[in-house]
Parts: sequence; structure tokens; C-alpha cells
Amino acid sequence: MSGGRSRGRRLRVSSPSRAGGSLLAHLVLAGLGLVFLLPLLWMVFASVDPDASLRASWPSGFTLDHFTAIMTPEIVYVPIWNSILTCGGAALITAVCSMLAAYPLSRYQLRFKKPFLYSVLFATGLPITAIMVPVYGMFVQANLLNSLTATTLFLAASTLPFGIWLTKNFIDGIPISLEEAAWVDGASAWQSMRYLVAPLLAPGLSVVAIFTLVTTWGNFFVPFILLTSPEKMPAAVRVFTFFGQYGSVRYGELAAYSLLYTVPVVVLYLVVSRALGGRFALGGALKG
Repeated sequence: MSGGRSRGRRLRVSSPSRAGGSLLAHLVLAGLGLVFLLPLLWMVFASVDPDASLRASWPSGFTLDHFTAIMTPEIVYVPIWNSILTCGGAALITAVCSMLAAYPLSRYQLRFKKPFLYSVLFATGLPITAIMVPVYGMFVQANLLNSLTATTLFLAASTLPFGIWLTKNFIDGIPISLEEAAWVDGASAWQSMRYLVAPLLAPGLSVVAIFTLVTTWGNFFVPFILLTSPEKMPAAVRVFTFFGQYGSVRYGELAAYSLLYTVPVVVLYLVVSRALGGRFALGGALKG
């Protein structure tokens, strides 16, 4: 009895500290959420404010003139289409190549497996600005400057190390007993990867593709260096249209453009998250 009372007393004594820690965590998260919410509120308010400025304030009126001014092929349609081509292509290439590279790293005991993984991990933290000068020289010598295809391949290569590292962890979570059963039935390693691992890995590959798309979608530096024609510039670079000389900025049009710029990524994320919801559970594959 005394032991039960002492345990209850300890729980009651520790409850306020737990409540205080939970309250502090919620306050910190609320503060972080507010920090990220303020720029979004500025975009929404400034996009419909006839007197838009840098301050996030309630609109003095309501107008759609900012959207009307930017809805032109050279400002919105063509740059967003270029972004879809380059970033979507990079996401697809990264997802496929990550699976092909991560599968043997996860399933086989390779001689240089650990050094290779360390090299991949090091490459994930390498700043892209550190390699842009030799990359630019290589593009000039290979006559690949101002090429959307070459820029797409480089964007995919720059995100591939993290994609390989992430995909390997996803493949490690797939029980190898499923493939062993397929091998017993006469399937080859390629068939088991194509017809068994790939469908189970679809949610993980979607995560890799979305991460690549989001990362490359907001990449300004690479296309700004490797693309020279205005008609090939993606949306991340065309944002310069709203910055004039001597520090003048068209804030209303910039906010309207920013809203339209974020729509494709947000819609894709919502569609993929709803389509793949609940498919990360692999435990049911072992039953039967």
C-alpha cells in the first residue's frame, strides 16, 4: 500500500513539470508557425491591395489588377511551364535512379559499400555554389549552356545523393523474405525489384520525388547560371521581373506572382498525399 501511495505521489509531483514542458513545446511550435504564417499573410494581402507595400497589413481596398498585369505568357505561363519541365524531369530522374542505385546497396554486401555510402552522405551536404564554377566551365566546353535538358540532368544529379540515401532507408524497411519467396518461385533479382519492391516502394519514391521537386522548384542559382535565354527561364528566375532599378519593387505584382508560383507544388503535394495515404504500412505483406 505504501509503495502504491509513493508511486501515486511521484506521478502527482511530476505532472506539473510534464504539463509545463508540454505547454512550452506548444508555445515554441506556435511561435514557429507564426513566423512562417506572416509571409503567407503578406502575399495574400498584398496581392489584392491596390497600395501594396513591404509591410504585412490589412488591405486598404480590393483589386485584381495585380493578377491581371502578370497573367501573360512571358511572365507566368512560359516560366511555370519551364519549371514543370525541368523540375518535374529532375524529380522523375532522381526517383528512378535512386531506386536503381539504392537497391544493391540495401540488398547486397558490396566491397566498397561503406565508403560509397559515406561519399553519398558527404555529397548531400556539399553546397551547390561551391561547384558551380567548374560546372559552368564544363557546360561551356560541352556546348550545353542554355539547354533545358542539360539543366534538368544537372538538377537531378545535384539531388541524387540525398535521394539514394533516403531510398536505401525505405528499401531496408521492406522485408527481404518477400523477395526470397519470389526467388524460390523462379523470379530473378530484376523481376523481384520491378514487380515486388517497386510497388511497395512507391510511397517512398513519391517522397523522394516531392522532395526533389520542391528543392529544385525554388532553386534560383542553377538556372540563372546555366540558362541565358529569357524564354527558357523558369519561374524562380523570372521573379526578377518585379524588381526595378534603384531598389524599386512592384510589391502587388510580386505577391500575386508568388501565390501563383506556389500553387503547382501545393496541389501536387495534396494530390500525392491523398493518393498514397496509409500505404507506408508493410506489415500486412507478411501475412498469408
